[in-house]
Formats: sequence, C-alpha cells, structure tokens
Amino acid sequence: MTDLTMTRLHEVMVVIYAISLVFYFIDYLRKNQKLYRFAFWGVSIVWIMQSLFLVLYIVQTHRFPILTIFEGIYFYAWLLIAISIAMHCIFKLDLPVILMNIIAFCLIVIHTFAPAQMDATPLGDNLISELLMFHVVFAILSYGGFAIVFVFAMLYIFLYSLLKRKKWQPNQFARLPSLSQTEQGMIYALYAGVPLLGISLILGMMWAYVALGNFPLADVKIIGSLISMLIYSCIIYKNRKGKLYGTKFAWATIYAFLIVLINFFLGSRFSAFHFWY
Repeated sequence: MTDLTMTRLHEVMVVIYAISLVFYFIDYLRKNQKLYRFAFWGVSIVWIMQSLFLVLYIVQTHRFPILTIFEGIYFYAWLLIAISIAMHCIFKLDLPVILMNIIAFCLIVIHTFAPAQMDATPLGDNLISELLMFHVVFAILSYGGFAIVFVFAMLYIFLYSLLKRKKWQPNQFARLPSLSQTEQGMIYALYAGVPLLGISLILGMMWAYVALGNFPLADVKIIGSLISMLIYSCIIYKNRKGKLYGTKFAWATIYAFLIVLINFFLGSRFSAFHFWY
C-alpha cells in the first residue's frame, strides 16, 4: 500500500511538472507574468515533493540515495530543479530555466516509470498502463489545442473577409469576437498545443521502450507526430519574427491541422503499435 501511495504521488508530481512546463513555454513566448508565477510555483511544489521523498528515503535506508543509477537519476533531477529555481530567483533567466526543467522532467519520467520499477508484478503492469494513459491524455489535449487553433483561424479568415468587403453589421455579428481576439485565441492555443504534444511524445517513447523493448523509431505515427510538432514550431517561429501574420498565419495553422488529422487517422492505421487509437 505504501508503494502504491508513493507511486500515485510521483504520478501527481509528473502531471504538475508537465503543466508547469506548458505555462513556462507560453510565458516565454507571450510574457504572461501570471502564467510565469503559476509555472514557478508548480515547479517549486515538485521540488518540495521531491525533497520530502528524498528525506523519507534517507530515513528508511540510512544512507544518501546516490549509490545506484536509479537513485542517481532522481537526485540529479532534484538538483537540476533546485538550480533552476535559484536561477529563476536570482538571475531571472527564462530560457536556461526552461531547458533545465525539460531535462529534469525527462529524468523524473524515467525514474517514475523506469523499467527497473516494472517487473512482472501487478504494480508494474499498472504503471505501464498508466504511463500509456498519460501519453494518450496529453496527446488528446494537444489535439484539442490544435482544434481550438483551427476554429479561431477559420473565424479570423471569416471576419477578415467581412471587414474587407465592408459587410460587417454590428447587430448581426455582435456576438462574434474581434480580429484581435481571434488572433490571440490562435496564438495561446498554439503555444499550449506544441508543448503538450512534446510531453506526449516523451511519455509515449518511454512507454514504447518499457512495454515493447525494441520498437521502430521510424514508425509512421512517431514520424507524423514529430513532423506536426516541427510544422507548428516553424509557424510559431515565423509568426514571432513577423514573417507570418494575419490571414497567412491563419491559413498556415489550418493546413497544419489538416496534417494533424491525417496523422491521427492514417498514421494510426499504418502504425506498428498505435492500434488502440
């Protein structure tokens, strides 16, 4: 029961950490201080939980937890998070903090769902199933974000067309958002969807390694997901550089969403192991 409780707490920690990374990513691109504070406190909660787990482990084993690779990974993740918090408080460095937390997140996922923890036991089988569940949930959340981007992009093109043809009638379209609001909706949903997809890929690769062993990296679904994330990342980059804006920005996100749909339906069909979709 104690092992199961600790496992659940570690899973909660992974979820909090993943959400914090999404907030950090959005703040880095949009400079939203509210999300920045949420991300910082989320990471701080993760570090406090890790510290408590380390203290409990030291009390139980009467030694410092660095004698095995499994213990070293956990302590290394704890150290990286501590350094990132210090850099946040002292130097106010954004990008290094995000990169260090991405590395620490990968280490925590490895530790939480490590093969060494997943022998042929009911708890091990349960962990594998939950790792898969986390992967699917974050993937669906990212697809939901991209769907929101698609909806706002269609609205943007519709509103732009009305304004350009001077057919805007305030009484008829009073409940529609403005061009600025639709653009903000596209941007925020896009900034949330990309890191969610990245987290889903990390969790999915970890699950495939644990559950399948030698899985094909050239799998159609994996390649399609990486291409989708790359396309959306390029859209973000070009938009921030001022090379992609207005209707061109909206059309780019629409085409990207079509690629996501193709990958979701056809990629799953031809994938070697994504048969549950």
